Amino acid sequence: MSRGRAGSGDRRGVGTVWTVVYIAPNKALAEMLKEVLVKEGLLCMLRSMGVPQMGAAGSVEVLVPEGEVEEAHEILTGVLGV
Repeated sequence: MSRGRAGSGDRRGVGTVWTVVYIAPNKALAEMLKEVLVKEGLLCMLRSMGVPQMGAAGSVEVLVPEGEVEEAHEILTGVLGV
């Protein structure tokens, strides 16, 4: 399934329409999911929700380019078992 593309730090995501594929309850889970998606070759970014004072305890959106949503859902379903 891996496409061999670079993840974070890569400029290929510039100008891309990003879509939320999961809302993690905390930053630790969001970072883990991002790592899984990037290892599978998907571009991925995280976006904190709510007030900045929540820090690592706040919810975090996991986003991928809109063309990778279906594949990201399949991967996340396997990881999360949902």
